[in-house]
Amino acid sequence: MTTPAQRAVEPWMERALELASRAPADGDVPVGALVVDPDGRVLGEGWNARERDGDPTAHAEVVALRAAARERGEWRLDGCTLVVTLEPCTMCAGALVLARVDRLVFGAFDDKAGAVGSLWDVVRDRRLNHRPEVVSGVLADRVAEQLRGFFADHR
Repeated sequence: MTTPAQRAVEPWMERALELASRAPADGDVPVGALVVDPDGRVLGEGWNARERDGDPTAHAEVVALRAAARERGEWRLDGCTLVVTLEPCTMCAGALVLARVDRLVFGAFDDKAGAVGSLWDVVRDRRLNHRPEVVSGVLADRVAEQLRGFFADHR
């Protein structure tokens, strides 16, 4: 069952899915992300670029956060929403907390590396000074289908 909060952000997740579809051209896992400001304007976008850039930190979330910070002219992304197709890993969850992102929206859970409830829950850790709102499961079936297709082609 889709909640009103999930339906409200589906257009952004559609865009994240489009971005994710660019990653396999470079041999990377299809994950896409975007950062949206409080007015609904996209500040930064990205997709996994580890293989293309030879950079272990070039996850979609980090790429989008860096672009948004450049656009905004500062590292603090308070008031912003990070939308990503797959549950963030520990690095990306930490990055969005450090960037002061107000809300995280993601599609599918990642049972192997997820840090927003699957293996860890970095963004809700009460020891940290910032905890964003989380909306999960947005278009999760489509995200999972995209990922399954990628891995089926690479086996």
